[in-house]
Amino acid sequence: MSRLSHDADGAVSMAAIISLGLIGAGTNNARIAGLLRKLSSQQYGGYLYCVRIAQGLLHLGKGLLTLDPCHSDRLLLSPVALAGLVTVLHACLAMQPIIVEKYPYMLYILALAMQPRMLLTLDEDLKPLHVPVRVGQAVDVVGQAGSPRTITGFQTYNTPVVLAAGEQAELATEKYIPLTPVLEGFVILRKNPEHHED
Repeated sequence: MSRLSHDADGAVSMAAIISLGLIGAGTNNARIAGLLRKLSSQQYGGYLYCVRIAQGLLHLGKGLLTLDPCHSDRLLLSPVALAGLVTVLHACLAMQPIIVEKYPYMLYILALAMQPRMLLTLDEDLKPLHVPVRVGQAVDVVGQAGSPRTITGFQTYNTPVVLAAGEQAELATEKYIPLTPVLEGFVILRKNPEHHED
């Protein structure tokens, strides 16, 4: 994409710049950020506008948001979020007349695909709870006997915590029970009635 962002064809160059932002949306990737910084010092007009859009996508929500049509541990696909992404990608096929000149507000449609990258735990009164969680790379445990670990190479943190792509979290305490089987986004915890402090 970096090579295509310097292409002689303006439409290809603009599309490559926007795609750099979409690829790294919400990651704060240092390499992509450096490429976009270099492009911002070299480009002008519509190209600079595309670079600013790509930088905004790269640093989406200061790294706390991402663009993803999948949710529930990548098990379910949101048709609304997917439609938002595809609509903007389709609009980017005619970058100069649609996004740069007449209808820049088409980019607001990306809000349909925005999701939090963090895990925030709340009690039943929706007050933040700081509980220990293990965060590591997700492991496929389908069909394995017993109750194998669903993550590997984990580290223990207190919530709230930011989850990278491919990472999964599990509670590191038996004091609370999550009201959802998937720990991502906002999770409500209930006190475990069977847990007794020693």
